Amino acid sequence: MPLPVATAPLTLLVHPYRDLRPVHGGLKQVRAEGRKPGSALVWHLARGIQEQHIPLVRDRPGGLALVVVLPPARALGTDPDIMRAVEASRPQAILPHHEVSLEDLVQVLSRPPEDLAAEVTEYLTWRGISLDRETARLIRKTITLSAELRSISALSRSLYLSRRALGRRLLSRGLPVPSHWLQLGRLLRVAIRLQNSRDSILSIGYEVGYADAFSLSNQMHRLTGFRPSEAREYLGWEWFLEAWLRTEANVGGLSPEYAFELLTGSSATDGWKGGDRARPGRALRPLNKVRTG
Repeated sequence: MPLPVATAPLTLLVHPYRDLRPVHGGLKQVRAEGRKPGSALVWHLARGIQEQHIPLVRDRPGGLALVVVLPPARALGTDPDIMRAVEASRPQAILPHHEVSLEDLVQVLSRPPEDLAAEVTEYLTWRGISLDRETARLIRKTITLSAELRSISALSRSLYLSRRALGRRLLSRGLPVPSHWLQLGRLLRVAIRLQNSRDSILSIGYEVGYADAFSLSNQMHRLTGFRPSEAREYLGWEWFLEAWLRTEANVGGLSPEYAFELLTGSSATDGWKGGDRARPGRALRPLNKVRTG
């Protein structure tokens, strides 16, 4: 049986995932350790919301996944602020109250999102990248179609747009070119599969259309700076998407405004355009189930 881990209210889980590190150094510690690939911030709410932890969770760096462990059910009924704070924090997973183990957290981080395309657009919005409704729809559709399409011509036909019109729309909004979104969808699927399978890099790459492991490795490294062997070792998907965004920012694939926010070390919410309103969230799943993605 997995052993529970002793937990502080706020802890960090970083590669190689052998222990939880209590957060005693404030936002400086969260930003320093949380930028490591595959890291997660774990918010244990057994004692309810502690005000000093809200800015640490809210202003965590991009790529740092958040896992929330809820308090006992009776506390949820008497303190509605708990669920409001949880929803505003955009967690990758919400766990019911229990003695959490490292095995629990590792499984949560590696579990595939229920809707990868929706998660990608939600992450972009949280990261300060403004998407109008139609552009968000096109990106979601592109990520979805990346599971089966291999060319921009086929993508354009599926979206009922010409290649030129699709490229102009993304370029005019300061976003990467269509081919990079299509490649991102494929690579995200590869990274997630690698974390959940012992199959070879070659066989997993072949499933999503790569002719050989060399082509897959080169494209992943060019677009994210990481190799498939590293994507298998570091858990989760948010760090991988963040690596892709930073690479795009470095090579001019994002508008100067977005690139500045990504590359100057701003927190994930510094660039958010919503003023003091609650940040983008999502509908909660039933609390008696593990929620991922």
